[in-house]
Amino acid sequence: MSDVLPDRLSVDPSSRYYDEQLLARDIGIRFNGAERTNVEEYCISEGWIRVAVGKTLDRRGKPLTIQLKGQVEPFFKE
Repeated sequence: MSDVLPDRLSVDPSSRYYDEQLLARDIGIRFNGAERTNVEEYCISEGWIRVAVGKTLDRRGKPLTIQLKGQVEPFFKE
């Protein structure tokens, strides 16, 4: 498997950007210079991440998320 991360990745299995094999490799996200551990989805080219808002759920039972814009740097923790 390549050491290049995709432009966009999601932890939600129903998303088309979900990749189980890649997520099993323990990926970290640096957002605006600080490491974030609660990232649900990211996009490097558009410069945003989605993070869960507390324990709040939407009407489908999935975590309610907000989109934050800034510099996104994904990396492998290995």
